Amino acid sequence: MRLLVLLCVLLCLSAAPGPVAGADRSCAKLRQFYTGKGFTLVGVPQTEISGEHLRMCPQGPTCCTSTMEENLAGLSAGETEGLIREAGRSLQAAFNALHRSFDTYFTELHGRSERSLQEALSPLGPLYSQNTRLYGDLYTDLRQYYRGSALNLDETLSEFWSRLLERTFKSSTPTDVNLSEDYLECVAKQQETLWPFGDVPRDMKAKVIRAFVTARSFIQGLVVSGDVVRKVSQVSLSPECVKALMKLVYCPHCRGLASVKPCSNYCSNVMKGCLANQADLDTEWQNLIDTMIQVASSFSTEPSLDVVLSSIPVRIFEAVHFLQENMDTFTAKVYQTCGTPGELGTGSPAQHEQRKKSGSLTASEHKPSPTAGLRLEMQVSDLSSKLREMRQYWLQLPVALCSKLAAGGADQDKCWNGITEARYLPEVMGDGLANQINNPEVELDITKPDMTIRQQIMQLKIMSNRLKNALDGNDVDFQDASDDLSGSGSGMCVGGQCPRGRPGLYAYPPDNNRVRGAAMSQTSHRSLLLLLPLAILLLQR
Repeated sequence: MRLLVLLCVLLCLSAAPGPVAGADRSCAKLRQFYTGKGFTLVGVPQTEISGEHLRMCPQGPTCCTSTMEENLAGLSAGETEGLIREAGRSLQAAFNALHRSFDTYFTELHGRSERSLQEALSPLGPLYSQNTRLYGDLYTDLRQYYRGSALNLDETLSEFWSRLLERTFKSSTPTDVNLSEDYLECVAKQQETLWPFGDVPRDMKAKVIRAFVTARSFIQGLVVSGDVVRKVSQVSLSPECVKALMKLVYCPHCRGLASVKPCSNYCSNVMKGCLANQADLDTEWQNLIDTMIQVASSFSTEPSLDVVLSSIPVRIFEAVHFLQENMDTFTAKVYQTCGTPGELGTGSPAQHEQRKKSGSLTASEHKPSPTAGLRLEMQVSDLSSKLREMRQYWLQLPVALCSKLAAGGADQDKCWNGITEARYLPEVMGDGLANQINNPEVELDITKPDMTIRQQIMQLKIMSNRLKNALDGNDVDFQDASDDLSGSGSGMCVGGQCPRGRPGLYAYPPDNNRVRGAAMSQTSHRSLLLLLPLAILLLQR
């Protein structure tokens, strides 16, 4: 009977956390590592203790207490989130660089075109010098549209041609004829039916709208992409992921295997589980990147972006010259529609002389230089190549993280597999939330996607559709392009103007049954031993 009682006492003592019986393995290395991470040595054991108290690491001889396990779990999560944010900031910086590059190029094109107005239109004499504000306002409106203003570009261009028609008609009318505002409005309306400027307004409108719509949508696509990266990179890791990261990164330290790196496939499963929602961005992300590449390529499609912008002044000249050459015919038709404004004279000799001089300028004198075309080709090539590098960012993110943590290919038999130093046997999971149903490392409910990320997936879809519309030359409204694009961190507000938008709440309704990842809990052998003496005593009775 005494023997049984003694056995019971010994078993109970061996079951309690504390130094392992007969063990002399020191925790000196872990203590040094632990303080190096900024933690105190209060409660840190000097030698290994039994590990029944561990909740994330494998139970067994360990140098980690429960408090240490919690501290290191928080540390591993914080470090991983830092790596994710660092990768996100790097990608944001790449989008910022593309944004600056294209914006600088397009702004310079616009500026050169505006500066060439005087050279192209000065032969028009007073019709140019007395109406510089009209031409300047056109360029101001185009600039504001590119910056994200809610201008209707079709209406803006139509209004310009109507006002120019008024001024041109008035300049050709004898000074002794009084033209009222109502009469000039009637003249302006003839733009829609008589085509006084020939085919120039229609042709120029189609090309200018397409050029500015694609340019604005492209710059907006860069903004939205960078903003999606910023918001997704700030998404916190789930509690299940935190546990898996602790087991991956710091449990080897607790087991005295600090020098053993995690197995590559083991790390892949942990990261694919932790970043499952982020991987679901991939389809729409690649769709957006591909569409932006198409838009960039369209800039060099004839008529190219530089040709369209540089030709605006000379096209205006051609239109005015056409009207001046056909003014008598147009005037007669205006009188039929709007009535005769008063007694007509013959006009001043200076006006006839100016009309004659205006025929000396031709469009060929204002073609862009060959170097301008070369610069555009280089711009398109640079944009396209850099965008292609970003296509698989969300699928490559787990790989990039594991490249910093996991063992190399030659060490797959001597790596940390989550339990000990040996080969990792489970297969590697696919990408995305649905493929994590059997992930052995991270417990996930695949019917509960992250709502922040689902909202960003919808923003990618919206932006892709608008870019596709832009490729067809369709005007697009960017008011809803992204929720709070002007928020801090996007880094792409240009000229003090940031696109504005309303936040949209989108979610995918779950279409799968609730599935929990399979994670088998281990039963403590020592707890069974505690019950053994009691069972023997009962049998003795």
